[in-house]
Amino acid sequence: MHFVQAAAVLGAFAASAVAAPLAPAAASVPALVERNNWKGSDVQFNITFESARKAHLPKTLIMATGGTIAGSSESNTDSTGYTAGTVGVAALVQAVPELLNVSNIDGMQVINTGSESLSDAFALHISKLANKALCAQDAPYDAVVITHGTDTLEETAYFIDATLQCDKPVVVVGAMRPSTAISADGPNNLLQAVTTAVTPSSVGRGTLIVLNDRIGAAIYTEKTHANTVDTFRAEEPGYLGMLLSDKAFYYQPATQPTFKKVYDVSQVEALPRVDLFMGYQGANLELLNASLALGAKGVVIAGTGSGSISDIGLEHVNEIVSKVPVVRSTKINNGFVVPGAYYPTVISSGVLNPVKTRRLLQILLALGKNASEIRTEFEEPLKSFINFNITSAY
Repeated sequence: MHFVQAAAVLGAFAASAVAAPLAPAAASVPALVERNNWKGSDVQFNITFESARKAHLPKTLIMATGGTIAGSSESNTDSTGYTAGTVGVAALVQAVPELLNVSNIDGMQVINTGSESLSDAFALHISKLANKALCAQDAPYDAVVITHGTDTLEETAYFIDATLQCDKPVVVVGAMRPSTAISADGPNNLLQAVTTAVTPSSVGRGTLIVLNDRIGAAIYTEKTHANTVDTFRAEEPGYLGMLLSDKAFYYQPATQPTFKKVYDVSQVEALPRVDLFMGYQGANLELLNASLALGAKGVVIAGTGSGSISDIGLEHVNEIVSKVPVVRSTKINNGFVVPGAYYPTVISSGVLNPVKTRRLLQILLALGKNASEIRTEFEEPLKSFINFNITSAY
């Protein structure tokens, strides 16, 4: 695992375009202290940096994983040809000295890469780190902020949301412009993420996604645009709140999303393979058998409309449902996939989009749930809510 050496990072940092914003004249900015993977007396983590402690401030662990927020380019106008995951956690914090007036900060470089390259093992690992940092009996932190590439940010955020064993805040944050870009969005997003994480009213809301002044629930928020800074949205359920003058403002008191459940993966050593297939005109899903041959223990289908599967595709689905669970979701950004008589052999995903459906199926399989139990976990909450026998949704 690559850890950015502090001296090299900060030496190059002064000459780079990742210039720290000018602090107000009256602001007192505590210095970062180099620790070089130090294991502190109250911290059982490999910490790259810690801030000088202020007794009245909460303690936040920033777990840096790379992505565009840590990306760089030779041109400050290039927002597409940059390299993700080149700037370390020390430089990210140093670029926003105001952070250290909001919270005491420890920085941990978990990995430094584009999020498209992150694995199932990473998701399990960072979930366990977050639980250890926040939920253990001797947990040393008040909040965790995870800097992350936006391509798969919603997958990591949802996985942590579904596996965090306490009510302390976890905020996942990214950026759509690299750190070297004119008007880079990463520094302000990071400040807003830490501000949100240490806001008392953030407790009990589950894992949050914070970008572009908006606060969203991990279960509903998703990336909706490949390029623009306002890409993360929760269009149908709506945002939980926003950042106003560097204060986290929530529209309602703290509550958990309807149908949300939390699972304990502390004893899980690896997530099983679950493959994801797309529905489209002419999709026959012949590759399902190849997926099983390669070791898939479950399948998710991102169906058309409200989770529709073509007739020929359904024939291939029915060939494998006795071997592995098959869950249908929808490739549409909003809406529900409800149980229906037309697909009695296929499990319906309910409120989850395809990538989050895949994560939940992995969790349930890893916990040893059988097909019937998995169907109950996915379908029963929505069926009970609707409170009648659904015959068809088509």
